[in-house]
Amino acid sequence: MACRSGCCCSFGPLNEDNARFLLLAVLIVLYLFCGAAVFSALEHPKERLAKERWVQRFEHFSQKYNLSKKELDNFLRNYEEANVAGIRVDTTRPRWDFTGAFYFVCTVVSTIGFGMTTPATIGGKVFLIFYGLIGCAATILFFNLFLERVITVIAFVLKFCHEHRHRRKAVLPQIGRPPHGFAHHHGHSRAGLDGPAGWKPSVYCVMLILGAAAILVSCCASAMYWSVEGWGYLDAVYFCFVAFSTIGFGDMVSGQREAYEAQGAYRLGNFLCILTGVCCIYSLFNVISIVIKQVLNWLLRRLKALCGAGACQGAAVGARGPHPHRRNAVAPGRSGARQRDPSVDTDGANESETDGRRMSGEMISMRDFLAANKVNLAIMQKQLSEMANGHLGQPGSGSRHNGFSGGVGALGIMNNRLAETSVDR
Repeated sequence: MACRSGCCCSFGPLNEDNARFLLLAVLIVLYLFCGAAVFSALEHPKERLAKERWVQRFEHFSQKYNLSKKELDNFLRNYEEANVAGIRVDTTRPRWDFTGAFYFVCTVVSTIGFGMTTPATIGGKVFLIFYGLIGCAATILFFNLFLERVITVIAFVLKFCHEHRHRRKAVLPQIGRPPHGFAHHHGHSRAGLDGPAGWKPSVYCVMLILGAAAILVSCCASAMYWSVEGWGYLDAVYFCFVAFSTIGFGDMVSGQREAYEAQGAYRLGNFLCILTGVCCIYSLFNVISIVIKQVLNWLLRRLKALCGAGACQGAAVGARGPHPHRRNAVAPGRSGARQRDPSVDTDGANESETDGRRMSGEMISMRDFLAANKVNLAIMQKQLSEMANGHLGQPGSGSRHNGFSGGVGALGIMNNRLAETSVDR
């Protein structure tokens, strides 16, 4: 009993959500440091070389035409101002005619923000603040609703394929024995979990389908930019990711020439490619974020298991005193199997831990990790299952009762929080 109480490793005043948030923040900071190191190693030498080359050209030009450095600096600053206003060395289309302004507002509300066109007047800057506030919010809502419909279609397709596969195998809805890797839970059989009635679409399948769709759209759009803009294919792929993910550096921007062959068709195709690509990448990011959250849950469980194992061993040694034989010491692998986290839905995850855990002291195997993720993606799987069955939530659920719809992605998280606070009141 003393060991059990000592084993309850917690995060002090932190609950599960706060611990997950802090762990994610630490991992993001480490990710940023790693990314900065890689990009610095790749790009800094070329930047140094370009700066040295520019200094040499500047000196040579000023000496050749007998210009003072101050006069040349002033001329270059004037060109930079003109460049901000949309003036380029090459002939480009007008930036602020109706088509150019339409392209600009599309980059604003989609949060791409290439930066090659910016308002220069006070009125334009003030109007942009209010216009972007409503436009960006409406577009994010559109992306979430698009994601819901995409997941609904994918869920229907996956359910159809699953039922078709069961019909071909002549398997009854009530399967006689549980699938491989699943054990009994609280004395009840999980036999129907893999049947048509208890089946839930896999989040990994959804992620794979969305990833394939994003790659297909990017490849087709890259081929179009490669042939029309004259970019290299790899540069076109780079532009597609930067634009579709709404990073929008602005170093490469499509549709900026004064004239194209079949200009109307190309501009329409450019608009549709960017719209479709942004929707696909946004949907993919939302699904990937769910998988990342499950990785964080797994890391937290491992930390709790390690801390609990250390606490149990310390308590056992303190209670027994020095003893040459330690046959009853708790192994890390066994303590991890006994840890239960009430704040996380671990239905099936703990089963997989005790089922597949080897007795050699191994913390977790890859099969355990994948099985835990497959079963633990409770929120997304519930939504997928409800969409596949043609209904979203129960009529008497708390979210429906309080007027908050479920949703997915960031919208779903916000709706769930609003529903919880509404019920608490």
